[in-house]
Amino acid sequence: MDSKSYLALHGNGIHHVNINGTLYPTKMKSRRQRWEVKPSEMANNTLNPIRAIVDGMKLTPNPDKPMIALSIGDPTVFGNLPADDAVLQAMKDAIDSQKYNGYAPSVGYLKSRQAVANFYSCPEAPIEAEDVILTSGCSQAIDLAISVLCNPGDNILVPCPGFSLYKTLAVSMGIEVKLYNLLPEKSWEVDLQHMESLIDERTSCLIVTNPSNPCGSVFSKEHLQEILKVASRHCVPILADEIYSDMVSCSSPSVASLSSDVPILSCGGLAKRWLVPGWRMGWILIHDRNDIFGSQIRQGLVKLSQRILGACSIVQGALESILNNTPQSFYSETISFLKSNSEICFSELSTVPGLNPVMPSGAMYIMVGIDTDHFPDFKNDVDFTERLVTEQSVFCLPASAFEYANFFRIVVTVPEEMMLEACARIREFCQRYYRPRSCDSNDLDQ
Repeated sequence: MDSKSYLALHGNGIHHVNINGTLYPTKMKSRRQRWEVKPSEMANNTLNPIRAIVDGMKLTPNPDKPMIALSIGDPTVFGNLPADDAVLQAMKDAIDSQKYNGYAPSVGYLKSRQAVANFYSCPEAPIEAEDVILTSGCSQAIDLAISVLCNPGDNILVPCPGFSLYKTLAVSMGIEVKLYNLLPEKSWEVDLQHMESLIDERTSCLIVTNPSNPCGSVFSKEHLQEILKVASRHCVPILADEIYSDMVSCSSPSVASLSSDVPILSCGGLAKRWLVPGWRMGWILIHDRNDIFGSQIRQGLVKLSQRILGACSIVQGALESILNNTPQSFYSETISFLKSNSEICFSELSTVPGLNPVMPSGAMYIMVGIDTDHFPDFKNDVDFTERLVTEQSVFCLPASAFEYANFFRIVVTVPEEMMLEACARIREFCQRYYRPRSCDSNDLDQ
């Protein structure tokens, strides 16, 4: 290399890049003077409201009483609700086959998708394998559904009280969350007028959770039809979170089976009905109506699924057998147990002064109202539930974690004797702190 070429390449602080034999000058890039690595805006904007509430609570149980945690929505915690043998055998067979150790297609094996389609297809809402996207749990299904429907600056409608993940995901993406009210006096039905008032030109998705976490409520066919009318009037697609579908003690059709024109992305999975939340197998069912989603939404979901290359291949390999071979008795026994525990909890707490439980019809939860006028020692539901841990070693999740004040959520998956013990401790706690209303005291002074 001659000196002229050397200077051209290295001299005067100018770098040259050879592209197709041509030299192009580029500006000298400034060098950072010190390390400064910061988290992204998405990371900073990601907040789980449940963690924010619970991490800030002073949770020191009474050492004289064993802890009873009624706060975790994991049906496997206490060991009293094991997965069915058929489900476990399906996994063993999938592992032993050695067929599912590699990468699956990002949207899932075709055979597994067809198995899900066959399981959920019905005359009112027929689906094929191409309408199914397999995901890493229902949480990823919700993530993909929001991601494909919404842009930064859009807004979504979310139930209140509702599952906190919707807000966690949306806010991290720059999507506004508008909370529509559920009505405890109507068994947590949607306040339809309030919901409709929130819709504007940037509303890109209506989330409907049925059965409900945290409420344990189940919408009637008629109420679902009213919700669909609102969505239809404003041309807003629905994200149906149906992870607790069929875990009900009453009739509950899917949203899609009632829709004639509203397109729906239905999110579900194995976690709750099959009692294997750690297996992380979920799905999106694409219920298009009048080809409104068309190929673009489908292709969008395929592209988004490629970000993590799909759900666990071994669980996918077991999926057909799980869906086809789990006996009906397993589902029935699970529902019967949850119904019995819900009735015990409701019956016990209904007679506790100052508490107002709302009887659930599905899922794994019951919400209990706190008449704060009767409990002046506590600032709010967080303070109430924190002291309940300190004194009685019973942990219920304050409804502030679901952006709803003066309620707490109880998980009803605990063994029956533990549920009775927890209710007895809650009663003792409330009897200690219950006070008559101030107006009652005034009446005595007159």
